[in-house]
Amino acid sequence: MFQCVDVLKKKDFIIDLFLCRVLLEDNRYYPWLLLVPMRENVKNMTHLTMEERLQLMKEIAVGENVMNHLFAPDQINTAAIGNLTPQLHVHIVARKIGDPDWPGTVWNNHRAHYEPTEKIALIEKLRSALAKEAMIL
Repeated sequence: MFQCVDVLKKKDFIIDLFLCRVLLEDNRYYPWLLLVPMRENVKNMTHLTMEERLQLMKEIAVGENVMNHLFAPDQINTAAIGNLTPQLHVHIVARKIGDPDWPGTVWNNHRAHYEPTEKIALIEKLRSALAKEAMIL
């Protein structure tokens, strides 16, 4: 049975797509999604079938399209880095020129949490947009 590792369990649930669970990184400086393939014991993409890899790419495109539509960023950063979290997950981060870490990376830099009502509204907005965009898959 699929479960997220502890560090990913702490993230806020948005929606389950066909392959991936979509989570929110709680950092109001950057709209930030995490896509986690709902497969057991998957540390990196080599543990996915070719069909699952193709589906992951489709779902990444869904996430990127939603981030572009909702936040009009200057740059979308998409990365799968699993050095500290031993479960495949893909980050999709909407960046704006002049954000607190521009042009550097967002890893362990500036962080501010969403206010509870702001986070609930954002999750609903993302859930709706992701569900609508995923219908084209």
